[in-house]
Amino acid sequence: MVYRTQLKRAGAALAILFLCSAWMFPAEQKPDCDIHAGPCTKTAGNSAVTLEISPRPVKHMEELLFSVTIKPCQSLPENLMLDLSMPGMEMGKNQVKLVKKSNCLYQGKGLIVKCMSGRKLWKATVLSEKLNNPAFSFDVRD
Repeated sequence: MVYRTQLKRAGAALAILFLCSAWMFPAEQKPDCDIHAGPCTKTAGNSAVTLEISPRPVKHMEELLFSVTIKPCQSLPENLMLDLSMPGMEMGKNQVKLVKKSNCLYQGKGLIVKCMSGRKLWKATVLSEKLNNPAFSFDVRD
């Protein structure tokens, strides 16, 4: 009977080991943007989309100002959404409403939560079908 219990525990441990393997959780990606050094720009169709986050360095659990500049910006709506997510993790919905402040500048305030796993890679995606949803990945500091 003791032998069966040990076998069941060993089987459960192997199952957990398999589920938590690199197959399920691939190695963490590298950021494509050094948001701490300054703004990052991506090409989205015929537009240049620039993301800036302040204050710098960008830290978890602090109110942040997200600024997105899109040039040219004709025929874009007055508001856009910025989706904040963590690649490979389910962190829940975290979106920042970006309001058009001037001709091509959108801004909104929000925060980036701290992941209990200790991972620091985040992705900010400008939700706009017209722009093909450009995304920026960056590290957040403690």
